[in-house]
Amino acid sequence: MADDAAAAEMKKKRTFRKYTYRGVDLDQLLDMTHEQLMELFPCRIRRKFSRGLKRKPMTLINKLRKKKKEAAVNEKPDVVKTHLRNMVVVPEMTGSIVGVYNGKTFNQVEIKPEMVGHYLGEFSMSYKPVKHGRPGIGATHSSRFIPLK
Repeated sequence: MADDAAAAEMKKKRTFRKYTYRGVDLDQLLDMTHEQLMELFPCRIRRKFSRGLKRKPMTLINKLRKKKKEAAVNEKPDVVKTHLRNMVVVPEMTGSIVGVYNGKTFNQVEIKPEMVGHYLGEFSMSYKPVKHGRPGIGATHSSRFIPLK
């Protein structure tokens, strides 16, 4: 009896939270058609997809598919570099590694299920956060006065 309780307790500890996007789990998302998936996305993304995927986003998806097929079992696929910061992450892209251009370099981003519905640009910062230090010359009116020894 005690062994059964201990086994049940261990099983509870090790269960991982299954990812869902708006109440739909990842396996079902991968099986959905383009139109069904579009209904789950927010308005801005629905509008973008309803106007059709152009040549560049389709090329990126095709390259990601190709790299995934070429990758060995249990290995990460090669990096696919892109400038398409406005590309929406779709479930098909999960597990891929994308080099997203930030204006200077390509930042490697591994696509996780939690990223579905976000833009690639959100994961590659295009600016360096400000580190506030001492104010420089000309920062305030009082800094105009420089004492003469």
